[in-house]
Amino acid sequence: MIVVFGSQGQVGRALGDALGESPTHIFLHRYSQDYCGDISNSTGLTETLLELRPTIIINAAAYTAVDLAESEPEKARAINAQAVGVLAQIASRLNSLLVHYSTDYVFDGSTDRPWQETDVCDPLSIYGQTKLEGERLIQASGARHFILRTSWVYGGIGNNFLKTMLRLAEIREEIQVVDDQWGAPTHADLLAELTLNLINISTPGLGTNTSHKPPAWGIYHCAPAGSTSWFEYAKLIINTAKSVGAAKVCQRITPISTKSYPTAAPRPLNSRLDTSKIQRALGISLPNWQEAVVTTVREILSR
Repeated sequence: MIVVFGSQGQVGRALGDALGESPTHIFLHRYSQDYCGDISNSTGLTETLLELRPTIIINAAAYTAVDLAESEPEKARAINAQAVGVLAQIASRLNSLLVHYSTDYVFDGSTDRPWQETDVCDPLSIYGQTKLEGERLIQASGARHFILRTSWVYGGIGNNFLKTMLRLAEIREEIQVVDDQWGAPTHADLLAELTLNLINISTPGLGTNTSHKPPAWGIYHCAPAGSTSWFEYAKLIINTAKSVGAAKVCQRITPISTKSYPTAAPRPLNSRLDTSKIQRALGISLPNWQEAVVTTVREILSR
């Protein structure tokens, strides 16, 4: 049995699409009725998992309001760290595999190269700090686990940068976008695909991919190939939209510095992730970031 928490978020919905409906797949969210899907409810969470006794637990639930976390540190910590620690302890008790998603924001952005899994973490924000605390609680639990760090997640549903740019391009002549923060926009579908690939080759009897040695438990960086700035990312979104007759109001996309766009939570300037480890583990090459962006923009505008 696979239990997915956070099933109504971007990654959770992508996992639902990838896994498909099955009596052995349980998708839970904060307002689920049959079982507790609120991971901050430690009693309900424990009761649910001890009743279901899943083989695999996938946690796609998180507190992701990066700026708001600066004024709500305890709420962010309760969801991103304390609840994750409870999940990990139960996974260890049941000998379940725990898959958990983390973030590029565990790094301070100070290097001039892509971050590797073994690099020292030094988060700049409360959000990054609480996500790192969650990682460490998983590692300390003794549970079998995959921690998948990713960056700049988006998809066709939910709130994300891509959809914000499409909305602004219909109402503003000029859009200013930061051009000195670098990373890789990661589609939720890619995360779901990589998750299932890891599960397939690491869980005997569950998956069908037996061509590679099961990967070691631990942290993996998950993002598409290549990198870009938020500014160049915005340009691709809006130019793609214009190519199909949308984004008619926007006339200019203007690059600005991070210093010119102050936010409550500081962001790392370099969010690029080295994905060599997961590519070796799965025997794959990751697609370029641009492909899914163009496809997603066209799909959204065709609705």
